[in-house]
Amino acid sequence: MLHALYFCRGIRYLSKYCPQRYAMIGEMLCKEQHDIVLLQEVWSEKDYLFLKKKLASCHPHSHYFRSGVIGSGLAIFSKHRIRDTFLYRYSLNGYPYMAHHGDWFGGKAVGMAILNLGSLTANVYVTHLHAEYSREKDSYLPHRVVQAWELQQFIRHTSAGADVVIVGGDLNMHPQDLGNRLLRAYTGLQDSYLKTAKFDGCENGMTLIADNPFISKKELVPFEKGIRIDYILFKGSTKAEVHCDSMCTTKGSVPNHPFPYSDHEALTAELRLEPHTPAETGSDRKLKNKDSTTGKLAELVDIVTEARTEVKVGLHCAERMRYTAARTGVMGLALLFLELVIAAVPYLALGAEQPFPRTSFYLLAVLCFAILLTTSMLYIFYTMELKSLQGAEDQMRLGIGSLQEKLKGFCLAQLHNPSGRPPEVQEPGAFEPEE
Repeated sequence: MLHALYFCRGIRYLSKYCPQRYAMIGEMLCKEQHDIVLLQEVWSEKDYLFLKKKLASCHPHSHYFRSGVIGSGLAIFSKHRIRDTFLYRYSLNGYPYMAHHGDWFGGKAVGMAILNLGSLTANVYVTHLHAEYSREKDSYLPHRVVQAWELQQFIRHTSAGADVVIVGGDLNMHPQDLGNRLLRAYTGLQDSYLKTAKFDGCENGMTLIADNPFISKKELVPFEKGIRIDYILFKGSTKAEVHCDSMCTTKGSVPNHPFPYSDHEALTAELRLEPHTPAETGSDRKLKNKDSTTGKLAELVDIVTEARTEVKVGLHCAERMRYTAARTGVMGLALLFLELVIAAVPYLALGAEQPFPRTSFYLLAVLCFAILLTTSMLYIFYTMELKSLQGAEDQMRLGIGSLQEKLKGFCLAQLHNPSGRPPEVQEPGAFEPEE
């Protein structure tokens, strides 16, 4: 089965050569004949409808995930019938006043589509996480960690009945970043680039390269050649094994065209599905993995603890920003009260003249109201951010406790079970890493 991941960077009237690049992407998809295509940054529904019309013959089934002010930018095209879809919008996604970054307006989310691949059920997820604008001073790191936490929760809780799980998207995280490790360790998802038998593409699988004309080299600092932040992840089940036979990426330039498809390189992975033989299902499969389960549980405890620490850092920052907004609001309120007192002087002292010119008086009043309105909105926003961070931190605390109990139970069971049979301490849908 072929699975492709393309990044459109399609902001109408802002992105360079947007109509031409959509036409190029449509032609490429018609030519390549992938089974499943996942797209990000399709910000305009008109562009989605253009692709839907162009791909109607080769990908008759599609879905566009709507979210946020300008949309989630997520879309899926498939040769196989899409049985059901669902969208989950991340609770945290940057700040509205950082308009030049634009993530908050995009409504970052994860979209899920359920497909039938022959006799197998496949859950396919497409997502786009918050961008990292500075490697050294990443003020969005707590938000991205919470997004990774919510993503792994969403995948685990919705894929319990799936035979095959495929996740594709711009995670905006390096392979060893905290959120990436959290996602793969908790879900057992495998990285196509690391598991592929054959690779053809950019050096080290990079998907954001310095040679791309749409990329500013400042975005890549301190990585001169490029970075790998886009992924195709997969996982099998007791019914089917998934193997990545080959993977490739575009390499910046496109033959016979003056510019590439997008600022990101497109990924294509060829995934092969193999039904499990009866000898490899059930308890035999658990026996094969029992030696590494203890180590993986201990590693996951450390990863979630690290993520919880990062969320706490975000909590302290949000509390500080909310306090600053409240203090500024109080100052604005005091200034407004002082102005009202000054305005009342002519009425309290008969015959007295207004001490300030009318124009200055009105301008000051407008300034006071603007301060009050802005700080009130910021206070509400930071309160919402605090609640989301606190909710994620509470969930991580419970998750750590549950993992520690499983780890303790597994160790005790091994001590009292010299025959080596796997202990019954792991529930379906919970942590179940796969090799």
